[in-house]
Amino acid sequence: MPSGIENTFLTAAVGAFMIGMLGNGFIALVNCIDWVKHRKLSPADCILTSLAVSRIILLWMILFDSLVMVFWPHLYNMEKLATAVSICWTLTNHLATWFATCLSVFYFFRIANFSHRCFTWLRRRISRVLLVLPLGSLFLLVFNLKLLDGFSDLWATIYHNSYERNSTRPLDVSKTVYLNSLVILSFIYLIPFLLSLTSLLLLFLSLMRHTRNVQLNSSSRDFSTEAHRRAMKMVISFLLLSTVHFFSIQLTGWIFLLLKKQHANLAVTLTSALFPSGHSFILIFGNSKLRQTALGLLWHLNCHLKMVKPLAS
Repeated sequence: MPSGIENTFLTAAVGAFMIGMLGNGFIALVNCIDWVKHRKLSPADCILTSLAVSRIILLWMILFDSLVMVFWPHLYNMEKLATAVSICWTLTNHLATWFATCLSVFYFFRIANFSHRCFTWLRRRISRVLLVLPLGSLFLLVFNLKLLDGFSDLWATIYHNSYERNSTRPLDVSKTVYLNSLVILSFIYLIPFLLSLTSLLLLFLSLMRHTRNVQLNSSSRDFSTEAHRRAMKMVISFLLLSTVHFFSIQLTGWIFLLLKKQHANLAVTLTSALFPSGHSFILIFGNSKLRQTALGLLWHLNCHLKMVKPLAS
């Protein structure tokens, strides 16, 4: 039977899963309906849909991982199962991270205004740039997948030692590989973070130049200031949430290494579900089409509830 701590983690994980499925499912559904109607999607909608789908798969993997760790933890004695779960989790998390990075880069090229030749050349080829980024990230994914041997070996060893008496599996080698993998993983996820941070800084620079031009030329009509600010808010929200997400997982990974308890792994699983769940609603209210659709849906639900109340009474 699960302990009180395990029940608490499982309840929180299921709650984060349901919230994330609601937000990401809404994004994917609205864009898919829009594609069926018009037979095309804008680059931003394509990125949002890909991000939502990757996060939906990630949330299902997190839910599966949570259920196994709480009800059938002995299954992680099987190294093949631990490796398979790690591969699926790493793949979906990698894609979700890079699709979110592509969204930050898209906001930069779509809204910022620079006269440099390189910027103009890339801006005209924004669709290709957005295709190159996730394809280029596949090289990093190869290194990421190679690190899974260290994680899977330590997880299997710890679960084996925890649930089987008289176990003599050595931990020293597994701990060393796990530690090295954790450090390398930090550098791998630093790349998309720096790309998003660069996009934010360049957006800020573009906003400052635009504001100065408006002040010098009072006849200039200010259309892009609000667009700059909205884009910066979206990128800042992604950076803040991804930073909390990354460091919390890293911190819990170190705790897991020191304590060698599966409760730390449960904390990793719960923490990894918070970012894809919460960020989806920021994306909804930051996108005019998604925001209007969501508010319209809430208005219809409110009207329906008002009609049902008199009938119920």
